[in-house]
Amino acid sequence: MKAKSMMDTVLRPKHKQLVLLLALAWSAPLMTSPSFAQDKPPVMVVEPSKAALSSTKANQAQETDLLSLYRQAALSDPTFTSARYSLLAGKEKTWQGLSVLLPQVNATGNETKNDLYRRSPALGSSDLKSRGWNVRLTQPLFSWDKWEQFGQGNLSAAIAEAQFAAAEQDLVLRVTEAYFNVLNAQDTLNLNRNKKALISEQLEQAKRNFEVGTSTITDTHEAQSRFDLVVAQELAAEADLLIKRSALEQLTGSQIGNLKSLNGNAKIEVVAKDRKLKNKGYQKSQKVNIESTTQVQPGQTIQDWVKQAEDVSYGILASKLAYEIASKDTKRAMAGHAPSVDLVAQRGYNDSEGAVGTDAITSSKTYSNQVIVQVTVPLFSSGYTQSLVREKSALASKALSDYEAKRREVAQATRQAYLGFNNGLAQVKAYEAAEISALSALESNKLGYEVGVRINIDVLNAQDTLFTTRRDLAKARYDTILNGLKLKAQAAVLSDEDLQSVNALLK
Repeated sequence: MKAKSMMDTVLRPKHKQLVLLLALAWSAPLMTSPSFAQDKPPVMVVEPSKAALSSTKANQAQETDLLSLYRQAALSDPTFTSARYSLLAGKEKTWQGLSVLLPQVNATGNETKNDLYRRSPALGSSDLKSRGWNVRLTQPLFSWDKWEQFGQGNLSAAIAEAQFAAAEQDLVLRVTEAYFNVLNAQDTLNLNRNKKALISEQLEQAKRNFEVGTSTITDTHEAQSRFDLVVAQELAAEADLLIKRSALEQLTGSQIGNLKSLNGNAKIEVVAKDRKLKNKGYQKSQKVNIESTTQVQPGQTIQDWVKQAEDVSYGILASKLAYEIASKDTKRAMAGHAPSVDLVAQRGYNDSEGAVGTDAITSSKTYSNQVIVQVTVPLFSSGYTQSLVREKSALASKALSDYEAKRREVAQATRQAYLGFNNGLAQVKAYEAAEISALSALESNKLGYEVGVRINIDVLNAQDTLFTTRRDLAKARYDTILNGLKLKAQAAVLSDEDLQSVNALLK
């Protein structure tokens, strides 16, 4: 299996592009200025200014929603900050790869002192000095190794961009999941407290009925047992809420206030309704062309999502580029058998003193200019080059296997997200219907208990069913929304617009 280079149409410059890059290289000092170092490709993270961040913290109680916490995390999360610096470092690989094709200039200087002692005739000693300098320019004319190294620099920069784009999407998912975990923990705690209040009422009623003789002590013991259990569950829910809040605060780097909850009437099926294709320069290639990818209309199948994920997933893209880098490593190793041609131009100066005869000391100054076309032909390396070729070839095969494993992993994750989202929509509807039924059953059992056709345990069981249904319904809503975002992330179409859509579901 031999994959064509993804850089053929974008990352690998043609002759005109190479000329442009050469011109840019000479102006590299300008590009290393602070303004250039902060240049970044279009990303989906909207980073607010320091003043805006201060305002956000000042009004945290009023503005603590998913979007505001995401913006805080974009500035404070160490994992995402690390990815940003990795991007800046990776972009330098382009210039490092280009530099090996550009002229290299070296200057050397020397000064030597010779102590000359003459014994016959006895004239004593003399200090003779010599000094010189040499400036040498080397321009590669033909070097297979350097050309492949240049291509590797472009590929490495593209990998850095793909990894940063994946980190952007990962931040959206991590913040959303942590946010929903807090909401789910809050829901569980509130349901336990409501359940505790209802059981407390049922316990008091059982005690009154026992005192007046209309029920047995068994009803009281059953209610007391359920009350003690819900107290323990409430304590566990409080601890779980603190843990979930601290996990969200770990992402934002600051304490969080009250969070907006999910609107019970929110139409969550719009989360993964449409797919908006994102275009980035390093993705435009003949093999993986996002611009030519067919936009699937609403109602797209699981195969459509998997196909797009396999074509444009950032993880697959980075893995494929890593394979191409490994292939170029193999070619570089093979270049150890190939000759190289360099243009060498140098200018030198030498000023030296010498002794002539018995007492004469002379001085000479010389300048030299040379232009050399130097051809280097490797003849024998004791088997090192052959061994290096075998090593790099094996590593390229490993990278190809890693690429295939990544492709299958992304396909499986896409299927799971798709099924999780669509099945989640069905579960939400089922739980909504079950909640109505459970509420009706509770009211019927309470009325039956009052008139004597139901016992206390029936009411307690109906309460358990209702609160369990409500808890599962809330979790199903959060999981469905999260799976919708994961589905878009696998297809490389998750953006800040999706986060805003989810944020609009909050109240």
